[in-house]
Amino acid sequence: QVQLVESGGGLVQAGGSLRLSCAAPRSIPSTRIYFMSWYRQAPGKEREMAATHTNDGSTDYVDSVKGRFTISRDNAKNTVYMQMHSLTPEDTAVYYCYLRLRTYYESGDCTAEDYWGQGTQVTVYS
Repeated sequence: QVQLVESGGGLVQAGGSLRLSCAAPRSIPSTRIYFMSWYRQAPGKEREMAATHTNDGSTDYVDSVKGRFTISRDNAKNTVYMQMHSLTPEDTAVYYCYLRLRTYYESGDCTAEDYWGQGTQVTVYS
């Protein structure tokens, strides 16, 4: 079982900033990490992908956070960060780290494993 350690959530006034961190065990070779993402779930809403960082360095964001959130990854630490600026009350949610690992076999097969963090609360007040 892979445990993801999240940190950085909290209470912030609208217009403020926060940075979330999510660390996967360093024992995992970074080459096995296919992508790391931040999802969020607001009260009464479906969980949605906020930002994704793939192993080739590409990133993707939900439209509502583009230009305000930046996801990055430190491969040496197996840690993904999400810097959030210009926060609004609509960003209030529990933010979850998501990790997909890939394992390649000599046969050419590839398997995937998915892991979630425990979630960290972000609350933005006006």
